[in-house]
Amino acid sequence: MWRSARQWPDSLGSVWRHSMRFRATAITLLLTSLAIFIICVVMALVIRSDLFESRKDEALHNARAAVSQAQILLDSAQVGDDRAQIQSVWLEAQNVLGRSASSDRIVGFLAETQGDGYTPVGFGSQNLSAAQISTKLQTRVREVQGRQAWQSIALPQEDGSTTAGIVVGQPLTFRDVAEYDVYIAYDLADADETLLFVQRTLWFAGITLVALIAGISWLVLRSVSTPIIEAAETSARLAAGDLEVRLPVHGEDELATLGRSFNAMADSIEAQIGELAELSLVQQRFVSDVSHELRTPLTTIRLAAEMINDQKDEFDPTTARTAELLHTQVQRFELLLSDLLEISRYDAGSVQLEIEATSLAQLAEDIVDELRPLATTRDAELRLVAPGGYSPVDMDPRRVRRVLRNLVGNAIEHGESKPVVITVDSNQFAVAVGVRDFGLGMRPEDAERVFDRFWRADPSRKRTIGGTGLGLSIALGDARLHGGTLEVWSELGVGTNFVLTIPRVDSMPQGQGPVPLEPQETLIDLGDVTQPITVYTDLAAGHEQGERS
Repeated sequence: MWRSARQWPDSLGSVWRHSMRFRATAITLLLTSLAIFIICVVMALVIRSDLFESRKDEALHNARAAVSQAQILLDSAQVGDDRAQIQSVWLEAQNVLGRSASSDRIVGFLAETQGDGYTPVGFGSQNLSAAQISTKLQTRVREVQGRQAWQSIALPQEDGSTTAGIVVGQPLTFRDVAEYDVYIAYDLADADETLLFVQRTLWFAGITLVALIAGISWLVLRSVSTPIIEAAETSARLAAGDLEVRLPVHGEDELATLGRSFNAMADSIEAQIGELAELSLVQQRFVSDVSHELRTPLTTIRLAAEMINDQKDEFDPTTARTAELLHTQVQRFELLLSDLLEISRYDAGSVQLEIEATSLAQLAEDIVDELRPLATTRDAELRLVAPGGYSPVDMDPRRVRRVLRNLVGNAIEHGESKPVVITVDSNQFAVAVGVRDFGLGMRPEDAERVFDRFWRADPSRKRTIGGTGLGLSIALGDARLHGGTLEVWSELGVGTNFVLTIPRVDSMPQGQGPVPLEPQETLIDLGDVTQPITVYTDLAAGHEQGERS
């Protein structure tokens, strides 16, 4: 799953959807990383600001102290107009500045002369040039007498690189001689190194903290999610029918309470299902026993009803009609009894198929011929369209015939005297038959219940050709016994289409079957001619001509 980088997004998405532990850990890790990143950035900025302020204050204090020592020397000197004495005192003041300041980057500029005598010029430094002192800083020093001014600058190094620095400017007065502006530059490289060390320490601590939180979160979530995963797996096994499965319970916490509640629910479900199974078994046995017990008296009643019906011509009209109704209802009762017996076999799981190689097209033609007289009485036309389905397929012909008889009979009854189209086709995977009528149709919610036992879409509508209300339920069971499907499509005012699909092998792929469930043709598209079919005795010829798969 992770071999190709292109599959990583899909793999991560799959893990994200299916793993609560991964999802919670990822969210915790993301939020923790964001919080630690913000904290580290804020701390780095605060430390940087505090470190700079500390170094700036230190530089200002050192510069003030150095200039103050030089000022004391100049104020105490008695030089008069002696040029040599003035020069000597001025040089001594420069030495005091050099000794008192913690930096060797010191320059002095002559700002203003105070006498008519000799005035020493300023002094410079190899590590600090006049060009590095901005005009703005010089203006601030001269305008604000007696106060310091500072500015950040980039100090060149011997290797050609630059480092951060600060230059402090302050006036220096040589009484009766001149006013000077003294500038002292301080290197902040050590502060940068300290800041870099602090930042690295913060990032390392943050990454370590994120890793620790991720590990702790994973362990905590694992301890919480493991019982949940066990509960999910146990629930799935319980839903699959393993009623004896239970959750292991440890401790007295909330998860233990959940486990005990789940086990109590499972016990209750097992007991109720057991009771329902016993009740269902008793019901099945009752239906089966009653059906069998009714067969003998029903046979006697049927014989008696047939005898009376054969002699109805000798009775008066009322009695004759009564004899005819008795005969009809006894036949319907016998059919209902047979269906109940069949349903009881399905419920008991004792139904067995009698497999024979049979042509579905041949069965469909037989059913059409069998039910054509009934269709004629209802002014309905049966049309058989069979482009495929000729080659024999393993099936139980008696059960498939019963399914087709039920579907075609229902189509005749509900087709509103319109044509009924029976379509047979096949492909390499399955054979199928569709029975389409153009009657009133059904609503979607009615179509979903059409295979329920004893259910009718319109309870007020009477069955005109018999039927017990179990035919479609039995037909669905017959389809599933063959490993196939029986599906229905219906639309109000358009009609209904049932499609029976039987696989050629044990399983068939999902997708469109040989006969589409939703028909494409309308009543106008059918025309007046029914497509004839030919049932081939030569299986190879029939397969080549009819399957087209």
